[in-house]
Amino acid sequence: MRTRASARGPREGRGGKLRLALATALVCAVSVGAVVLGSPGVAHADPTPPRNPAPGPSSPPSPGPSRDLEGVHREVETLYRKAEAATDAYNAASEQQRLQEKSIAEIAGQVRTAQERLDRLRGQAGALARAQYRNGGLPPHTELFFSGAPDTFLNGVTLARKGEQATHDLLAALTATRAELDGYAKAADERWKTLAGDRRKKEDAKKEIEAKLEAAKKLEAQLEEKERERLRQLEEEWARQAQASWLATDAAKGLVGRGSAATGDAGRAVDFATAQLGKNYVWGAEGPDTFDCSGLTLKAWAAAGHAIPRTSQEQWRQLPKVDVKDMRPGDLVIYFSDASHVGMYVGGGSIVHAPRPGRQVTVAGAGSMPILGVVRP
Repeated sequence: MRTRASARGPREGRGGKLRLALATALVCAVSVGAVVLGSPGVAHADPTPPRNPAPGPSSPPSPGPSRDLEGVHREVETLYRKAEAATDAYNAASEQQRLQEKSIAEIAGQVRTAQERLDRLRGQAGALARAQYRNGGLPPHTELFFSGAPDTFLNGVTLARKGEQATHDLLAALTATRAELDGYAKAADERWKTLAGDRRKKEDAKKEIEAKLEAAKKLEAQLEEKERERLRQLEEEWARQAQASWLATDAAKGLVGRGSAATGDAGRAVDFATAQLGKNYVWGAEGPDTFDCSGLTLKAWAAAGHAIPRTSQEQWRQLPKVDVKDMRPGDLVIYFSDASHVGMYVGGGSIVHAPRPGRQVTVAGAGSMPILGVVRP
């Protein structure tokens, strides 16, 4: 994943040069942040067996020859679940960072506009001062009084009053614009502080995710080849048992016998998702060669011409929900109480999904994991 350099916010000031520098610094910093620090949010997959996993140790012990594979599986899945919790925090920090960067960019635009307005007002004030100097510094009414021409005096009174009002308005506009720039400087400084905090949260969450994933990877790597194969078989058996139990529920009855052909945009999304079968799961990946769970659904619906949220959590929060019994091919099935995994329903009681690290995009039973709900893009 890419990292982002920290940034410091603009300081408050009252000089025109300082505010112009503020506008330039804000624009440059936001542009650099967007290039160097941008990173899409991701969701992590975590299928679990139909039982409650026991808490795993902070440092996984080395599996011996007689190691209980079910215990290994629980430890691995616990690590993945902890990574998922950190992923949710990562996604939230990423979104807040994006919003803060957008806000800073908007403030930079407001600063430029206000600074240009202030420069124009200062130019007008300077022209007024120079005109008064050329006239000896006399107020307009006094000049008219000594003009020696009554008609000029009478006709000029109205113009003089308008001039005074214009001068008053000019000075008021100058004062208001200076205050506006001061407010922008203060707002930008607050946004920079918040942005720095969001970046720290995001980086901390990323480190925790990587640590959990690495621990799970090392634990599985300590297994012999035959043990890893046996572990895969156990996972598949647990998934079959969970699927059979789900198909017996009222919500799932009738889904298998219902027509499973997807049409229109949903059909294109399903075609894209199934075309990725066999590709490796990689955390944070959106294709074309590797995917994480929500990266797969994101790109599948993008291929159908629909933009959907990047993460499984946001897909659950933002997309319209439908009853499980009413789901149809192309719908997204959201799993686990924290909405940390997602798959695409393809009909016949099955989904296509990217399971977790070390696994490939595959077809699985829609009920092989705890279903939170179903959404329809």
